Amino acid sequence: MTTQKLTERQILQDSLMSQKQMTSAYNTFAGECVSEQLRCAMLNILDDEHKMQSDIFCTMQSNGWYQVEQADQQKIQQARQKLTSAQ
Repeated sequence: MTTQKLTERQILQDSLMSQKQMTSAYNTFAGECVSEQLRCAMLNILDDEHKMQSDIFCTMQSNGWYQVEQADQQKIQQARQKLTSAQ
């Protein structure tokens, strides 16, 4: 039986996907809490989860494992105009 070891990149990719799912779940739960005390607790946890997600993202980006394209200024302006005219 052979075992495969995950690379650091694969571990971080899995971690980032997990963090995205966790933040989504905590966000939904926090938004639907009836108890203000519980909502505050969920928002604190959500903040921690976002910080972890950001740390993973920054590590991946600094290693060249998560490429982010710069937005084209013309596309930004088009999106801004579209959203402004929709109001």
